[in-house]
Amino acid sequence: MAGSERAGESLTSVFGIHTGDDAVGRDRVTVMIAAFEGWNDAGEAASDALNRLDERWSASRVGALDSDSYYDFQFTRPMVVRTGGERRIQWPTTWLSTASVPNSNLDVVLVHGVEPSYRWRAYTADVMAHAADLGVDHLVMLGALLADVPHTRPIPVSLSTDDAALQEGLNADPSTYEGPTGILGVLSGVADLAGIPTVSLWAAVPHYVAQAPSPKAQLALLDRLEELLHVPVIGDADLREDAEAWERGVDELATEDPEIQAYVHQLEEAKDTADLPEASGESIAREFERYLKRRGKER
Repeated sequence: MAGSERAGESLTSVFGIHTGDDAVGRDRVTVMIAAFEGWNDAGEAASDALNRLDERWSASRVGALDSDSYYDFQFTRPMVVRTGGERRIQWPTTWLSTASVPNSNLDVVLVHGVEPSYRWRAYTADVMAHAADLGVDHLVMLGALLADVPHTRPIPVSLSTDDAALQEGLNADPSTYEGPTGILGVLSGVADLAGIPTVSLWAAVPHYVAQAPSPKAQLALLDRLEELLHVPVIGDADLREDAEAWERGVDELATEDPEIQAYVHQLEEAKDTADLPEASGESIAREFERYLKRRGKER
């Protein structure tokens, strides 16, 4: 199979996910999707993306990890919130929610947490225990990191996996990163030991606009996830409009500072130069295939 064909494949074939009439009578597939606030979440793009999935699929909470076991409340402080005039304390924790994606054989388990303060091995074992109880077949992790990328270009989203079958099926590479890691890296290792195939998606957030929210990075993650799962993820046009407004706002700020404007131009030139070798027949075919798929979903 040619590389461009592999790149156009999705988890539909690799994970056994089917949609529409083809999903009728198929065995259910359960995918856990996880994102964590903190070190792995530049611009809060990953956690915001997961929140959108929760709303999109009307997920129901089915469990939570014990806050007292994993968090230092002087570092990750509880919040005072008011609902209907009533005051309550919202403790930092990790929630698990489930949903069945309409018109598909896909069930999802959403894991949205704050990166724990301590006892990471026990924490990840706890998450994997829930995964076993909920019959999770595969794990997709969402992350975001700060990078030297321009806000005016598409947000890069890297895909990596250490599972040999997924590398072959998705034309993906294993992660080559070495160094300090966050909870996503630890959870990936524990999932591997548990025999759960794992895919990681990381969005690169421009470091000079690192503050939250980062709707363009959030959109990039969800676009890539939709392409992989081959089920509707994004829904309404609000997020795309927010991403466009965000880019216009950063443009306006950059024009007010000649040094920032020159730096963005430098990043654009570096990005465009780096992309030149990719302007091959294979990459053009891959992008055209993605375009046709997206047009087909819009009809």
